[in-house]
Amino acid sequence: MSAEIFNKVNQVLEDIKTEAPKSLDELEQFRIKYLGSKNIIKPLMGEIRNIANEQKREFGQLINKVKQTAEQKFQELKASAESASENAAAQSLDWSAPAEPMPLGSRHPISIMMNRIIEIFGRIGFTVAEEREIEDDWHNFTAMNTPADHPARDMQDTFYVRGVENMLLRTHTSSVQARTMTTQKPPIRIIAPGRVYRNETISARSHCQFHQVEGLYIDEGVSFADMKQTLLYFAREMYGPQTEIRLRPSYFPFTEPSAEMDVYWGLKDETDYRITKGTGWLEILGCGMVDPQVLENCGIDPDKYSGFAFGMGIERQAMLKYRINDIRYLFENDVRLMQQFSSAI
Repeated sequence: MSAEIFNKVNQVLEDIKTEAPKSLDELEQFRIKYLGSKNIIKPLMGEIRNIANEQKREFGQLINKVKQTAEQKFQELKASAESASENAAAQSLDWSAPAEPMPLGSRHPISIMMNRIIEIFGRIGFTVAEEREIEDDWHNFTAMNTPADHPARDMQDTFYVRGVENMLLRTHTSSVQARTMTTQKPPIRIIAPGRVYRNETISARSHCQFHQVEGLYIDEGVSFADMKQTLLYFAREMYGPQTEIRLRPSYFPFTEPSAEMDVYWGLKDETDYRITKGTGWLEILGCGMVDPQVLENCGIDPDKYSGFAFGMGIERQAMLKYRINDIRYLFENDVRLMQQFSSAI
């Protein structure tokens, strides 16, 4: 009886070795026959009760060999079939066909304008300074000559951080200037780009968040003429070599004297008439000589040093350059708007 059972198992082992599936369907049949839940090896394992005790160990080893041989052969056949399938797929490809185009992202118009401004001022020695957006009251207001009882605070509606005393979302990047002046010694020549926040009603012309680039230059003997020449250089690099500018007296708590700078935009079409209110002139930034009190607040000797500062909104510049008539478009992440700047640098 034992010899007959041994013969059956050995015959199954030989059958496994001689099997040669020629297709994936035949390979699947091989798997079902020898490795499936109802494979033909399982009944042979039950025959161990009919084997003499001294042969049970030998029989168990033989059964294990049959199972391992079936598993090993299946894995080899499967790997061979997958490789053949991949080769066939590769052979069917037309390698001379043009590739599918890969869609590329677009720069945001605000990023385009900010990078352009940074690049222009970088050519004349201004370096980029960045700081926190959640700022304390002293750096945002007091250091900039705007104490708690100053009426200039009414010019800016501020978002204060609930539960944290004297902390707020910065209303301008002038706070970067304050931190730079308190940590560096003159000469200082920086521009401070970044996002700022004010509690304003969102409309086509205003938003509760926007971007600024502010500049600061402090050294011995800095004059109003230096500021005017610097801003004229910027305007002509940004808007063209024939650009004209004008400075009008204004008020800012941290500069004295202060001015607003206009560029001559022209009156070429109806849009120009609308955005310049029929004058052809368009305000693009505010500027002025740094107030001596601001220098003193930040630990800089106002008798030895002087400087100028300026600040401009990035959204306004982008809207002008690209004729965007609603500031909200710049914050809505509409892919249709972004795709228009795919070729912009």
